[in-house]
Amino acid sequence: MTRPTATSPTATSPTATSPTATSPGMTVILNGEKHESAGPMSLAGAVRLLTTAPTGVAAAVNGEVVRRADWPQTQLADGDEVEVVTATQGG
Repeated sequence: MTRPTATSPTATSPTATSPTATSPGMTVILNGEKHESAGPMSLAGAVRLLTTAPTGVAAAVNGEVVRRADWPQTQLADGDEVEVVTATQGG
């Protein structure tokens, strides 16, 4: 199993935000790295930031595994910790 890492958001990224007094953004921890989001984010969106693998992916929010079917409607909150692992083949 491997843990993909989030790439740092760039200024042109739709999820990138710089902290300001008027910004309603939130910070989530994706596989141990802070990620700032300008707005709401689902677990499915967070997983897409880490991997494009269509299968062999598992995700947990704050230590609780979430069924893949529930990822789109699982909304993340400020401070949530998301762990994503992908199965790898070989040895």
